[in-house]
Amino acid sequence: MSDYAVIETGGKQYRVRPGDVIRVELIPGDEGDTVEFDKVLAAQIEGRTLVGQPTIDGAKVVGRVLNRGKGKKVIVFKYKPRVRYRKLRGHRQGYTEVEIQEIDARTAS
Repeated sequence: MSDYAVIETGGKQYRVRPGDVIRVELIPGDEGDTVEFDKVLAAQIEGRTLVGQPTIDGAKVVGRVLNRGKGKKVIVFKYKPRVRYRKLRGHRQGYTEVEIQEIDARTAS
């Protein structure tokens, strides 16, 4: 059995293991910085399953920022017939790529 955790960041939930690389919503920090996710919803450590209500107190997931960037362009096109109204906009959502290094839930009960 391998350890895993379910974390929440940017309004989304991710199931992560040490060594995983995930793309999350843009978070502060430069490349190489260490980030901590303290909203751990559930975890399995050494065969022991912990479920938070809603989060596990004292648990955290530590990761390292690999890079930051922008995703693919999404086209937003607004149109109304017969009134010559057209708007074309593009949007590229920012992301941060994080490598999960450690799941720490030892202090959690």
